[in-house]
Amino acid sequence: MTEMERRESMNKIPSFTVDHLRLLTGVYVSRKDVFGHVVLTTFDLRFTKPNTEPVMDTAAVHAIEHLAATWLRNQEQWKERVVYFGPMGCRTGFYLILEGDLEPEDIHGLLWDMCRFILDFQGDIPGAAAKDCGNYLDMNLSMAKYHTDKFKREVLEDFSHDRTHYPE
Repeated sequence: MTEMERRESMNKIPSFTVDHLRLLTGVYVSRKDVFGHVVLTTFDLRFTKPNTEPVMDTAAVHAIEHLAATWLRNQEQWKERVVYFGPMGCRTGFYLILEGDLEPEDIHGLLWDMCRFILDFQGDIPGAAAKDCGNYLDMNLSMAKYHTDKFKREVLEDFSHDRTHYPE
């Protein structure tokens, strides 16, 4: 089999089958993976509307990543269930992976509190030092707050079906 035939025979990964032309900002279940008796739920936290709004700049994404990941891993009720929080390559949002068979409604309060933490945050961003981060100078707290506030207003204050279920 040639390299071209091998590529053509590959299945698209599920996230590439979502209609990004109709996708809104929101909280979506991207996938659920089962490992033995453990279910991991991957959430798609979409902060900007794909292919319509400008993507987030790397400095804002990086600041949100540091703040959210730090807060999530210190949040008493959820910290043992947080597997990962990080940016999407397209810079329109983040992936949050949590232990458990979960739905967007199950994490609404968690996301609300995470956004409040970011919006209220002042001072030095956790891990924003040369010894802690490979690109510590690329952070913008003001833009992180802008995008977080937008996500909170558009998604968490209007937690409707079209903001929690992928378009069909």
